[in-house]
Amino acid sequence: MEKVSKRIAALADSQTLAMNQKSKDLEAQGIDIINLSVGEPDFFTPEHVKEAAKKAIDANYTFYSPVPGYPDLRKAISVKLKEENNLNYSPAQIVVSNGAKHSLANAIMTIIDPGDEVIVLAPYWVSYVELVKLAEGKTVIINTSIENDFKATPAQIEAAITPRTRALLICSPSNPTGSVYTRDELEGIARVIEKHPNIIVLSDEIYEHINFVGKHESIAQFDFIFERVIVINGVSKGYSMTGWRIGYLAAPCWIANACNKLQGQFTSGPSSIAQKASVAAITGDKSFTREMNKAFRRRRDLVIDMMKEIPGMKINIPQGAFYVFPDMSYFFGKTFQGKKIENADDLSLFLLSEAHVASVSGDAFGAPECIRFSYATSDDKLREAFKRIKRSLELLQ
Repeated sequence: MEKVSKRIAALADSQTLAMNQKSKDLEAQGIDIINLSVGEPDFFTPEHVKEAAKKAIDANYTFYSPVPGYPDLRKAISVKLKEENNLNYSPAQIVVSNGAKHSLANAIMTIIDPGDEVIVLAPYWVSYVELVKLAEGKTVIINTSIENDFKATPAQIEAAITPRTRALLICSPSNPTGSVYTRDELEGIARVIEKHPNIIVLSDEIYEHINFVGKHESIAQFDFIFERVIVINGVSKGYSMTGWRIGYLAAPCWIANACNKLQGQFTSGPSSIAQKASVAAITGDKSFTREMNKAFRRRRDLVIDMMKEIPGMKINIPQGAFYVFPDMSYFFGKTFQGKKIENADDLSLFLLSEAHVASVSGDAFGAPECIRFSYATSDDKLREAFKRIKRSLELLQ
């Protein structure tokens, strides 16, 4: 009998990956698709990082790596956190994993028991809710609005806390909204958490280096909750190394040790070659990251200007990452060739079929009135994509 476990049956497929696959399937049929569904930089990995990987191969770093990562990489991360973020984590408090998603999964599986509540701020990255579900926890969703740049307030978080609350999950800069919390906003949230000693903060900072408003701010900077924060980060976004699959967490020793224990049974240590490349990324020249950040800011401005020319598309100005997340509810209820657009899922599929532009419905992110567009592609493709989007939306009656 074909029967998967209940935990897998309850799990949703990743809608971002599903839309990306639909785009590839259409491209394979010869259709010119502009893919704005992809959540990865379109830049090549820096040369000095690739050279480090080649040297690692020649030096025969081809055996099993230590479960929590090579000592030199954990040391480099420790130094990075101190110098760039003023956070004091020893190498023993750092666990390197197969991408930041793996680090996040380790953390959630380590701290969440069945029935524990995890506060998740919507819009949220698609995997947050599913990972909590996998750990048999319960998500408590806080909804935010585009008028407030999709940011939750301390009062909202306070109101969501119950005796079962075990964790708060926060992402800044945010996927899918591009919102960036200021230091004062984070301190307000931290003061709420301070009053509830059983709550742990999971701080997803993978978009740290794609930030258009200055210095990155981490909620771990506040010493009164530092011992209850898990920082999640990695090399994928800031160094254009998505395929290398290296993420990490920094946490109190008891959590790091538990994650090390879990990882030892699940995957063991991550790729030896990718780790050596990551040392070069974290310790090397940062000009690549700065230039990439400038390019994303320019693209953001380009996209926002084009979106302003589309009637009915409600927008705000994202301050980081490489996404725009407009409210598209104006178009719901409209029709094309007798077919009614009921929701963001329908609208996203309409744009794929008529404009040949791939996006991701906001329903996947807990914001069913929105659609996520990634601007991690060339200026020319972005110009063409939003011309097509504008032309197609004008067909709706």
